[in-house]
Amino acid sequence: MFGLRKTLSSLFGKQKIDEAWYESLEEALLLGDVGIKATQTLITQLKLEAKKQKTETVEELKEILAHLVTTLLKRLERPQNPLLQFIKSAPIPQVWLIVGVNGAGKTTSIGKLCHYFQATGHQVLLGAGDTFRAAAREQLIAWGERNQVAVIAQQSGDAAAVAHDSVKAGQSRNMDLVVIDTAGRLSTQANLMDELKKVKRVITKAQEGAPNETILVIDGNTGQNGLSQVKAFHEALGLTAIIVTKLDGTAKGGILCAIAEELPHNTPSVLALGLGEGISDLKPFSASEFARSLVP
Repeated sequence: MFGLRKTLSSLFGKQKIDEAWYESLEEALLLGDVGIKATQTLITQLKLEAKKQKTETVEELKEILAHLVTTLLKRLERPQNPLLQFIKSAPIPQVWLIVGVNGAGKTTSIGKLCHYFQATGHQVLLGAGDTFRAAAREQLIAWGERNQVAVIAQQSGDAAAVAHDSVKAGQSRNMDLVVIDTAGRLSTQANLMDELKKVKRVITKAQEGAPNETILVIDGNTGQNGLSQVKAFHEALGLTAIIVTKLDGTAKGGILCAIAEELPHNTPSVLALGLGEGISDLKPFSASEFARSLVP
């Protein structure tokens, strides 16, 4: 259960709605990683709707808040989520580039994506583009073996070369999807961000229109730092999507509200949520379901 949900459960257990109640709600939203801007917007809209609808009970107020959060999060929901409706591209394969900071859960998310698409009958190939850490390469190979999927890897070399070889292998083997891992890096590391840009350029040269998806993986526990990650990686790479991981643990849950509010134009959609360590613990994002997981 998200930290924000626990706090709101306690708050909505109170029956008296007054200014002190709204102040407590504001504090709960801020502590739940919703962010200043989104919190102010939600509180303002909630007061207006409560007055308009002549709300008299806490239960009614809760329903209004759930609706407002759902509406906000709809900005992050893609009408045709490829996890729900994978459309084979021409030329094949689709190429997905996975990026993010160290420890966000990129490689594990790739393993889960691999399992997800394999289970729905799609042919998947993995590219071990994290050439900095041997452990990352070995981890991806292990995921490939677990899913009976081939992995393109090099003992040494640069990430762009691995990406190029992965795309070409995907073409020659008639794969539906090639998913390419990359080394974790901070968005402030200019040389490493330039390397990612190079990887993306090489992929485009290897196949016109690729990568079809450039996906940032963020840790659900990072709080407002997750927002800065989205902004920086989006500016550098033109993200198409986000996967939020580790939402099964101590995550407060509100970071998606902050992203939706502060990046309203050309915001990368949220493809999926990582809800556990299991191979099947990757769930396509639904704004209404996630709003209900936040508002009890």
